[in-house]
Amino acid sequence: MRSKQAATMSDVAREAGVALGTVSKVINGQPVGEAYRLRVEAAVKKLDYQVNPSAKALKSNRSGFIALIIPDTTTPFFALLTQYVNLALEKRGYKMMLCFTGRDADREQEFIRMVRRNQADGIIALTYTPDLEIPAGIPFVTIDRFFSVDVPCIASDNFGGGRLAAQKLAELGCTRLACLRIGSSLVNEPSKRKDGFVSGCMELGLPFEVCNLPDGSPMSAFEVFLKRNILESDQPLDGLFCGNDLLAWQVTGLLRRLGLRVPEDVQVIGFDGIRMFGDQDYICSTIVQPVADIAETAVNMVLSNDFTGLPPLICLPVRYQPGGTTRDSAPHTEG
Repeated sequence: MRSKQAATMSDVAREAGVALGTVSKVINGQPVGEAYRLRVEAAVKKLDYQVNPSAKALKSNRSGFIALIIPDTTTPFFALLTQYVNLALEKRGYKMMLCFTGRDADREQEFIRMVRRNQADGIIALTYTPDLEIPAGIPFVTIDRFFSVDVPCIASDNFGGGRLAAQKLAELGCTRLACLRIGSSLVNEPSKRKDGFVSGCMELGLPFEVCNLPDGSPMSAFEVFLKRNILESDQPLDGLFCGNDLLAWQVTGLLRRLGLRVPEDVQVIGFDGIRMFGDQDYICSTIVQPVADIAETAVNMVLSNDFTGLPPLICLPVRYQPGGTTRDSAPHTEG
């Protein structure tokens, strides 16, 4: 039995009673009259017309793929960012090429070479390599790391978020604060969270401590710090700001194992806005990053093909969300 021949663009034009150019405009997302668009879409559905992506890419000199280079998707923030980037690209008719680096500089550079060989239409990267070789001739947008005025960077207002955390802890009655952080020694936008917190404490005239540990440090180092500054101190800490929500969750568990109550004895604020199971309760009180807006902004920029006049660093606003580890919310509060 002879198989049914696939419908062509000409078949769609005949069925809709419009010119071939009108069908092409509708398929490629270009503006046409509403009545024409509806007729073409109805014909496409009736004939089950399928766009040939290879032919479309050849004609437009575009592949239809954008590469996302990211450390992993086991970290909740990275997983959420990956989801929103994918959704933003799909809305614009693009596919995502996902590259995991495991924070390995050599893998990051190899992925960029691979992406260039495969002729993706652009790269969005969350990278841990400050001396990354960024290829010319391909749109490149970074998240959380500023490279140069020629490479746009999208980030949350990390400094403002750290400052907001200090202000909220003070508003909630804390009188002696500390910032706890495990992070890379590399300069990036998230490292500004600590600076914002310190600035906020100094503005408020509050005493504070900073425990800033390098990547890979054990939780036992924080245990020593907390014992010394809470259990063994005449002026114990009563408010903690952690560099991310995962650390805030770990520190909350550590405090409870030390016999301290959270939030009654010590209040804790994290950073990221992570929820249990992705969309349930917040895992702690937190400074929420606008992940969907970060993804939308990065996708818009990488597809623009023209960075002229764009600021090299775009900072998006953050907000505070109670989540059970501060006195303004009961445990398991959902925002």
